[in-house]
Amino acid sequence: MPPSVSHRPPPPAGRPSGSRIVVGLLGLGIALAAFALVFQWRQTDDCLGFYGSDVARAITTAPHVELWHLADGAVPGRLVATARCDVSRAPGLVHLRRGLVEDANFAWVPPASQRLPSGAWAAALVFSAAPGTRPSATLAIGFGPDAAAVCVVGQPGRVGLGRLERGLRTWVEATCPRPESSAAAGK
Repeated sequence: MPPSVSHRPPPPAGRPSGSRIVVGLLGLGIALAAFALVFQWRQTDDCLGFYGSDVARAITTAPHVELWHLADGAVPGRLVATARCDVSRAPGLVHLRRGLVEDANFAWVPPASQRLPSGAWAAALVFSAAPGTRPSATLAIGFGPDAAAVCVVGQPGRVGLGRLERGLRTWVEATCPRPESSAAAGK
């Protein structure tokens, strides 16, 4: 008796075989992944140029984050922290971190060439590896019509807060109220 041979008929004309579908889906997946990488890169390109890669990395990954309220110190032009809050686990920090490295959130028009007065800087976000360690990055934040900006302490330049200003101001006030605000509310 002859051995039995299993014979599959070829797929009907006009219908692709299963392997062609798999290869097509794999190609589509690779194309979409490449698009996503380019899209993400373009979404943060200006921020990387402004911050630098080390500061951008600290903003997105530093385990310890503090919010400092700033005011003029005894030495003119020298800012001091009037209050410090650990905001490492504060609600909204994950979204704020992402917002701080997305180009679309900032006003990338060239700022005025003059320096902002020290009193224009209202708060600072300090990113570090652990409490009490040297900061990996410090961002000074100014609010207001002429001072809605952010800068990296120790680096030249600033960028306008753009659409990030209102949400950032609300988050700062809700997360760590200024000491004057809490004292006035208690009276």
